[in-house]
Amino acid sequence: MNRQRSFIGFIVAGAIALLIAIAGFYWFFAKNPANLIASTSEPGAAIFVSKLSPAMVSLLTNPDRLQALEREEELSKLKTSLFAKSGIDYKQDVQPWLGNEITLAITTLDIDRDPENGQQPGYLLALATKQPEKSREFVELLFSKRALSGATLAVEEYKGVKLISDNSQPEKDLLAGAVVGEGFVLFANDPKVLKDAINNVQAPDLNLTSSPEYQKATKELPKGGLAVAFLNLPVVAKWQGLELSEQLYNSEIISLALNPKGLLAETTFLTSSEILTPSAPLSKPVGALQYVPASAGLAISGSNLSNLADSDLAKLWKQATATIYGSGEDVVSRLAKPLVDVQKRWGINLPEDIFSWVQGEYAIALLPEKEQTTPHWIFVVEKSESVEQGIARLDAIASSNGLSINPLTIDKQKVSAWTELTTAAKKSDAKEGASFSIETKVRGLHTTLGNYEIFTSDLETMNEILTTKDNSLIDNPNFQDSIAAIPLPNQGYIYLDWTKSQNLLEHQVPILKLAEVLGKPFFDNLRSLTVSSYGTDTRSLKGGVFFQLKNS
Repeated sequence: MNRQRSFIGFIVAGAIALLIAIAGFYWFFAKNPANLIASTSEPGAAIFVSKLSPAMVSLLTNPDRLQALEREEELSKLKTSLFAKSGIDYKQDVQPWLGNEITLAITTLDIDRDPENGQQPGYLLALATKQPEKSREFVELLFSKRALSGATLAVEEYKGVKLISDNSQPEKDLLAGAVVGEGFVLFANDPKVLKDAINNVQAPDLNLTSSPEYQKATKELPKGGLAVAFLNLPVVAKWQGLELSEQLYNSEIISLALNPKGLLAETTFLTSSEILTPSAPLSKPVGALQYVPASAGLAISGSNLSNLADSDLAKLWKQATATIYGSGEDVVSRLAKPLVDVQKRWGINLPEDIFSWVQGEYAIALLPEKEQTTPHWIFVVEKSESVEQGIARLDAIASSNGLSINPLTIDKQKVSAWTELTTAAKKSDAKEGASFSIETKVRGLHTTLGNYEIFTSDLETMNEILTTKDNSLIDNPNFQDSIAAIPLPNQGYIYLDWTKSQNLLEHQVPILKLAEVLGKPFFDNLRSLTVSSYGTDTRSLKGGVFFQLKNS
């Protein structure tokens, strides 16, 4: 039997609390959140999981404690529908004994380790119990109901633990379950997975807690996090059938914690090699952001782009996108399409022709418009000798592409424009012959303000910068709230205003629409997200994503 599809119901059960949390974050701060703090920052079920496991995800609080987040009974409906097919009543059969942890793990890539019959991953769901006897009654009840539905039960004792499994019907998922000790109820998609879990407890050097990578990763966890995930990156890549040409990072740990303004997801990537940050950390937001209008949908800021391509951050991006998508190139081209279009139109290479001379502060921004799929762009860079040389180089490239460099004045500010002359036919009397007009198209502009050089894609954007100087992104309260959740010093920010960029992102990344359907309550109430990297450990790269919600 191919068990790739098996255990689906209990995968949903393992993810249920996370979905509940996401659905309720919007309403959380209208309630009293004082008691919604995880009792521990580390999952106790890690003792059941092999150190070779690709991934483990844990909710570290009882899902019923999230009930305070509920509005219009969304959460109750979700839990009720989860157990409907099994004939289990959550409130009566599960709630009385369920403790403060739900852990889901992919324990192995292939249960029987036989490549000839296909890859059959092992799944393990661990539920903390506060009343072992009641949880045993639940396991008996669950399997008796499956037996009444036609499944053949098998009961065996393994190393002092009673295992129950069924010979599943074709339309049902194979299931095995056990109560281990006084602390956990385990479910798996094969008895072999349960036996391995028991072995991992009795031989501690086999389980995840004995892994040096995991031990180091858990030290990075913040206190009071609601959820945590641990990924063994080489095994995840193998699971995806990928052979990465370059693999710098070995593991990743992610934690979710509530913040007075939203949700902070912190992650740490660990490596056995010495790594270098792309630039010196910043103790405050860069001044270049003062020239980015508050209407920006996406803004990226930091310092020193000259070594970005060779930085460990770039290597991480390459490894992560290759692991998830098989290739990072298509992802980059979709997310940064306006910049890719600039490269093609001008015949330039961004890292060589622009990034190489940006050694000070910078800010890059996109300004979406509903009427067009390609947004306007802004590039602000701190002035230096290398910037002057870079501008001269861009002027030369513009000239070689048939563009002229012309001076303009906007709101008493001198501006240099790269322009192109084009002809357009006019309607005229056929007897008089064809008539043409000459039009000037602006392909880019730049000007100096203070200690910064500002480049824009068009006149409208440059005019907005020059005429609305008191309405910059850096003074926007929503932006200030978002970056306040990110620790200082850091490497700068990637700020995405979801309400302004949603249409653009959906057009560039179609799969995002599916994610929105699955996480509708979350995306409906998402205002913005901010990404940054920080930390000083030379063998790890630490960063965070802050999700700001509309009620904050």
